[in-house]
Amino acid sequence: MARRPAPWAPGQPLDGIFSERVATVPNVISFVRLLGVPLFLWLLIAEDAKLAALIVLAIGGTTDWVDGWVARRLGQVSRLGELLDPFVDRLYIVATLVAFTLTAVVPWEFTAALVAREAVLIVCLLILRAHGYGPPPVHYVGKSATFMLLVSFPILLMSQAVAPVSAVAHAIGWACAIWGLVLYWIAAFFYIYQVSRLIRVAEPASGQA
Repeated sequence: MARRPAPWAPGQPLDGIFSERVATVPNVISFVRLLGVPLFLWLLIAEDAKLAALIVLAIGGTTDWVDGWVARRLGQVSRLGELLDPFVDRLYIVATLVAFTLTAVVPWEFTAALVAREAVLIVCLLILRAHGYGPPPVHYVGKSATFMLLVSFPILLMSQAVAPVSAVAHAIGWACAIWGLVLYWIAAFFYIYQVSRLIRVAEPASGQA
């Protein structure tokens, strides 16, 4: 059985922690999910096929846990997978927000709140890179937030695409979306704390070099 990589810790470069394998089952799953993003955008914006877009979004968005679960079960954790999995999740969120804002499924204020959180994360990643470190593993709070958002989006779309359940889907979808937004920002503060702790550790070490 393949040995699992050691967890990342502040002050520890990511080089050598993960496998360099590319052609793995979980990576294939992530690539398939990635292909669903342009398909969803085309169906919703170009074709106005909300029901078909709903199906693509529901499958691609709510299966965000599958690639990670398969990677752990098969011992196929890789550097590409650790980067690709959260990238696909984030791309689904950004693409869905753009499409939903353009089609008035969600207000621009909600989109702005999520985009601002993404900007905070990008700044954190740039600071890590400036100190020679890669991105840290996704925190379970961030993973939970992503899951809540990816669940909320197809439900919100359902509220417009399936009239008989419109009211119920609207209430459930917004409940999940708001919880996801709150958890998303909580996770951002965790990342900020991780980055600040890393910098405090790295600066004395660089001063002694």
